[in-house]
Amino acid sequence: MNTFTENPIPVIVAGALGRMGAEVVKAVLDSKDCDLVGAIESLPGKEGIDVGISLGLGDTGIALTSDFEGCLCEASQKVRDLGQGQGVVLVDFTHPSVAYEHTRAAIAYGVHPVIGTTGLNPDQINDLDKFSQKASIGGAIIPNFSVGMVLLQQAAAAACSFYENAELTELHHNQKADAPSGTCIKTAELMEDLGKKFNECNVTENESIPGCRGGLRESGLRMHSIRLPGLVAHQEVIFGAPGETFLLRHDTIQRSAYMPGVLLTIKKVRKVTGIVYGLERIL
Repeated sequence: MNTFTENPIPVIVAGALGRMGAEVVKAVLDSKDCDLVGAIESLPGKEGIDVGISLGLGDTGIALTSDFEGCLCEASQKVRDLGQGQGVVLVDFTHPSVAYEHTRAAIAYGVHPVIGTTGLNPDQINDLDKFSQKASIGGAIIPNFSVGMVLLQQAAAAACSFYENAELTELHHNQKADAPSGTCIKTAELMEDLGKKFNECNVTENESIPGCRGGLRESGLRMHSIRLPGLVAHQEVIFGAPGETFLLRHDTIQRSAYMPGVLLTIKKVRKVTGIVYGLERIL
């Protein structure tokens, strides 16, 4: 555990042995502002093993557990008398099928959720926001923790004032469960803020293979998902106009690129109201 500061932020990592979870564990252990107080992992045979030993980091004193709510409860009880703004933070990189339940449980236990797991729909996010505000426990749902991706999204939204035609493609490793990615959906939502329609149809399209033109949003934006080994996380937004195309692309080469955004969100989430959606709301 980190002992560099007098009052470090207590952090629980869910999905601690996953690709992203492991990076978060390392980042939290290396941060002078954070203290790892819990590591949750459902992989069989890992119960009770030190998370640091499992990741080749040495003894941390934090044993892996599959008891999600038990870990939240124990950690929150230890800080219950410290006052407002001193709560535990949960960083969750698990699976879309449990993202909603994990977020709601964290709020119920007075733990501030930082959710990197994608797959939550707008109705779920709205419900979680209401629950968060009622409980006075702020949280954050961040589809992508990369500052570079935030810049791409802002550029794409700005470009929509000048282009009528655009399509989005996201490319990820073949272990990603949801498609399209939450990041790509968030990008489309920002592009749609102007309320305009995209890609007016000039011909009657015929898909000889259903789905080859990608997913179609109500705005007319089309989204394409690619899953291949060797990829990490990549996204393109391409705009078209007579005589030109305009391409925006972001490539994540290593997952360590997300850690500055994760740590920044951990530091700020205890001061937010309700559920913040998107890293641009934290920066």
